[in-house]
Amino acid sequence: MKRVELLAPAGDFNKLKTAIHFGADAVYVGGSCFSLRANSKNFTKEELQEAVKYTHDHGKTIHVAVNIFANNDDFDSLKDYLVELQEIGVDAVIIADPGIITLCKEVAPKLEIHLSTQANTTNKYSAKFWADNGVKRVVLARETQLKDIKPMREYLPEDIDIEAFVHGAMCVSYSGRCLLSNALTGRSANRGACVQPCRWEYEIVEKNRQGQPLTIGEDQNGRGTYIMNSKDLNMIEHIGELIESGVSSFKVEGRMKSPYYVASVINAYRKAIDAYYADPKNYKLDQRVVDELFKNAHRDYTTGFYFGEHNSICLETSQPKCDYEFMAEVVGYDEEKGMLIVEMRNRFKKGDTLEILSNNSEYWNKEIVIDEMYDMKLKPVDDAKLVQQRLYIKTNMKLTERDILRKRVR
Repeated sequence: MKRVELLAPAGDFNKLKTAIHFGADAVYVGGSCFSLRANSKNFTKEELQEAVKYTHDHGKTIHVAVNIFANNDDFDSLKDYLVELQEIGVDAVIIADPGIITLCKEVAPKLEIHLSTQANTTNKYSAKFWADNGVKRVVLARETQLKDIKPMREYLPEDIDIEAFVHGAMCVSYSGRCLLSNALTGRSANRGACVQPCRWEYEIVEKNRQGQPLTIGEDQNGRGTYIMNSKDLNMIEHIGELIESGVSSFKVEGRMKSPYYVASVINAYRKAIDAYYADPKNYKLDQRVVDELFKNAHRDYTTGFYFGEHNSICLETSQPKCDYEFMAEVVGYDEEKGMLIVEMRNRFKKGDTLEILSNNSEYWNKEIVIDEMYDMKLKPVDDAKLVQQRLYIKTNMKLTERDILRKRVR
């Protein structure tokens, strides 16, 4: 059995590079159109060409989301776009709409087709149907239970991959096919413009008491009002079970999340996957890996529907929480000066203790106390408060470009 792929979100080129640095085997991106993350920066044609080259130069693969539900008027442009993606050399396209799948096979037959989670595949018969119709990989609906994956794997041809989400935000609706955003704001979730109204706080008004709204609560104790807000998925403690069930690719949600989120999550899953394959029979998850996923912005965690549970609603708040803040990104290490070169992201000062997020286990979670800090002209700096200012930090820890310095903030 080949090793499971770690598939990372890349909302822009910087996040793509970050994902690869921290151990992603593949990335998925959106082009400037036909993607379900219209509010992400996404990639122009020229940027996609550059991204494909960068990804392939690093021995990784790149998948492009073309996962809208299309209208008739979309198809002329879709034809040109799919041909363009094939010419650029992307490794796969992620599609939900059967019409787009048919078009892709006709005009861009060299493109590998991955079936989007939006297609709601939860059983082996549906998966086989799509495999028989040209799909190389089935991305499971988030509603799929773990017990159903192994029978699916056994039912499908060996060359058909199964991809499953392991981490990130979840939607209150069936595989994200939701009309709430469209109904309330005119912005369609199924065309990439969801405003996430399921995260909002709602009130009700009794017909004869206009102007006297009541906040919706779970019970008389006032426990929360966010009745449609989902917790975040976190399957880090179950990767062995997922691998053994036959999942081919672990997908992390988050094309609109920060580079720090991408770095932290991909770093954790990379370390967990590598540890599993190093000794599957005696595999034990490092507690530091579990803890890592609490150091980036997240809502309360859940295992979703994998184990048949229904505890995914986060009633108390829709706001993510984070105990650490991204303070600086590493640019490089100056051997001659014995100093780290960083680019500031959030304010920190001399005397602060910063923790390292690195793809190198030797440095990961180590700390640097800021005793000496200088600007690029070697003028001492006590307070790093200029956004994106480049600074020297005195340390013998030889971190590499794209490593991260963070600070505990609560």
